[in-house]
Amino acid sequence: MFPHWLRTWQLGLKSLALHPLRSLLTVLGIFIGVASVIWLLAVGEGISREAQRQIEGLGANNVIVRSIKPPDEASGGMRGLVPYGLTRLDFQRLEETLPTIRRALPIRELRRRFGYSGRTVDGRLVGCTPEYAEVTQLFLKQGRFLSDADLLNRKNYCVLAHGTAQRLFPFEDPLGRSIRIEQDYYRVVGVMKKRAPTSGIGGSLAGQDFKDDVYIPITTLWNRIGDVILTTRSGSFEGEILELSQITFRIDKIEHVLETSELIKHTLARYHRHEDYGVTVPLELLEQAKTTRMMFILFLGLIAAVSLVVGGIGIMNIMLATVTERTREIGIRRALGAKRRDIIRQFLIETVSLATVGGLTGVLGGLTCRPITNLIRLGLEAAMPEVMQQLPPVIQTVQPVIVPFSIPLAFVISVTIGVIFGLYPAIRAARMDPIEALRHE
Repeated sequence: MFPHWLRTWQLGLKSLALHPLRSLLTVLGIFIGVASVIWLLAVGEGISREAQRQIEGLGANNVIVRSIKPPDEASGGMRGLVPYGLTRLDFQRLEETLPTIRRALPIRELRRRFGYSGRTVDGRLVGCTPEYAEVTQLFLKQGRFLSDADLLNRKNYCVLAHGTAQRLFPFEDPLGRSIRIEQDYYRVVGVMKKRAPTSGIGGSLAGQDFKDDVYIPITTLWNRIGDVILTTRSGSFEGEILELSQITFRIDKIEHVLETSELIKHTLARYHRHEDYGVTVPLELLEQAKTTRMMFILFLGLIAAVSLVVGGIGIMNIMLATVTERTREIGIRRALGAKRRDIIRQFLIETVSLATVGGLTGVLGGLTCRPITNLIRLGLEAAMPEVMQQLPPVIQTVQPVIVPFSIPLAFVISVTIGVIFGLYPAIRAARMDPIEALRHE
């Protein structure tokens, strides 16, 4: 029995070798289908993991509340000094009345110009507490971050982000130097490592770029700069009063996060006439991201499966043409005693061989997803740097992640498609009348 099967395999492979270009093009269709399944699922998994990583970076047991400037219609079209957003009273009220809040972190952000020795940088001035670095996953490069003593004594100390330090101090050690922010000078006590920007997460949490930041004690910001921001336009001025840009609440247990977030919303609604704040719950976003991931993978898998079906149609087309070309051969084999199952077996072996070779090469091609993606990204950064900078951060930094089940899945589907789409030509060949087949020219 085994020599008979071996002989059938030899005949099938020999038949395919007689038309190398046609066989190669058929294999190419399966190769593209298998590789596209692995590539699309890998890219989708990479994007999904990056989104989940950013959400997890916010903390699953955190609730983030940010100030949102209401439109002019909501504020009654007021001109001049318009107060909005979170207040220190909100911070105190929520921290003292909700027992599930373990820690509350106030944050104030402003756009300012930083200067040193004739060099200037336009960036973000952040008034914060010592816990800010841990919450935002900022890590020290040199020096130290802000301390509780700095906060208590309202020190004129600052910590520079990686980009700010490079631009203000390209040739000097920034530690111990003093930079100018408006009319005041702040002593540099630390420099942070480079931090990748984040995409917008949730309706109220915009993307953040940390490269040009300067961090100072929030008590110093309140004391030196205050809450009023004035903007002069065409001889007139507009202003706004904002005490806090954001409050990050750390909840004692993850089971209390959703309940506490609802209490925060209810409390703020009682004391704010307009909805000038937004509440983001990373735990909710994380659950949504996991659900979206499964839908995304399924959708990309269906798209890639179309390529495999097209490859299967190519196999069927080639095998139908082969049956027509080999009609006389089929007639001779039937006349010499070959049974229908022998003819079916031979043609199925040929289609399975094509699908197997296409599947194996497709798997190898799929495994090159990550290095080729990085190579393409480097090429685009060299050829079109402006275009690359305008792309979302997740596209600039995403790394494809091979989904383990995609490799055996794609290969099994390719072989299955080879069998399914090769079955009809094989049956058609087996059902030929031997006498009519011998007459064929």
